[in-house]
Amino acid sequence: MDSSHDVVIIGGSQSGLAIGYHLAKQGTDFVILEAGRRIGDQWRKRYDSLELFTPARFSRLPGKPFPGDQNRYPTKDEMADYLESYAAAFDLPVHLNTHVESLSRDGIRYKITAGDRSFKADQVVVATGAERTPYVPSFAAELAPSIYQIHSSEYRNPTRLPEGDVLVVGVGNSGAEIALELAASRRVFLSGKPPGMLPKPPHPALAGIVFFALHRVISRGNPIGRLVISKMDAKGTPVEGITERDFAEAKIKRLPRTVEVEQSKPTTADGTNLDIDVVIWATGFRLDFRWIDLPIFNSDGTPVHSRGVVKSQPGLYFLGLPFQYAASSALIPGVGRDAKYLAQRIAQHSTKRSIHMTFREHLHEDQPGVKATTGAQAD
Repeated sequence: MDSSHDVVIIGGSQSGLAIGYHLAKQGTDFVILEAGRRIGDQWRKRYDSLELFTPARFSRLPGKPFPGDQNRYPTKDEMADYLESYAAAFDLPVHLNTHVESLSRDGIRYKITAGDRSFKADQVVVATGAERTPYVPSFAAELAPSIYQIHSSEYRNPTRLPEGDVLVVGVGNSGAEIALELAASRRVFLSGKPPGMLPKPPHPALAGIVFFALHRVISRGNPIGRLVISKMDAKGTPVEGITERDFAEAKIKRLPRTVEVEQSKPTTADGTNLDIDVVIWATGFRLDFRWIDLPIFNSDGTPVHSRGVVKSQPGLYFLGLPFQYAASSALIPGVGRDAKYLAQRIAQHSTKRSIHMTFREHLHEDQPGVKATTGAQAD
């Protein structure tokens, strides 16, 4: 079954819904393709104790405040329900259970395939954001079969793990929070060096200071921001609201990076060979855009873009990428600004295309002896 639209948005989480809001206001013909059974499932599947890093007043998308106490830190399930209510409030055209398998060109238009369905569009927004493929180092396969190991994306709560000592590999936000949760009931080793730490404001009302820094100061719109982003992009997102003192108070044993497996056991950079029962790989994710059949990628698989606009492929955009414009771009508070910017570019592109096509039609009408040809889409 085929359908045709002005714009197709791939991904129905916060990024896709935010730009859907702006396109709906413009009266654009668009659809949002979401692989999940429900809007917000990306959040529902994360570990049970997860809370947002920002209070409710900053955890909103354009046009709809987050409900309840504005100074509380919403849970992951509250965020999922908010996204579902957001789509309903603005009657956004979300197609659920639609897993996109490929994106390519079909002449001057884009073609998106999802199972036995295909979609044609003049413009496409890839709003899969930071949802990527879990990364586990290859040497993990050498661990003894008796060691239970999972990626942090599979972790839900301590009761779902076997008894025994745990090694958490990776000190990003997920690794740090999981380690602290597990330390309440068992011995925990935490391997790796954090990419930096941002202190938690003493009161949620003061979180605006942190948000201002991530949203306004650390952006590609100023020299200092570009310098900081280049360093953060290389090292990773800082851990928010957790310090080394928290690890010490929880009696978590800190270790350097886990670099190999010796005698079927994980081994750290200082040669420590750990006799461990459980390993949780909080080693992050890798971008995986192999389903996009277009020449738009750097050697490391990241898309070449300018603030989400792919100039080499007119009408193609990305939304929700880490550091797309600012340190807040992949976070709930920052996605709205990037969505508004891309919605404006989409409107401009549509106007230029309409003028181009109208001119071609008039040329064909005014000069009957001249046959109009299909040229490249203007941008």
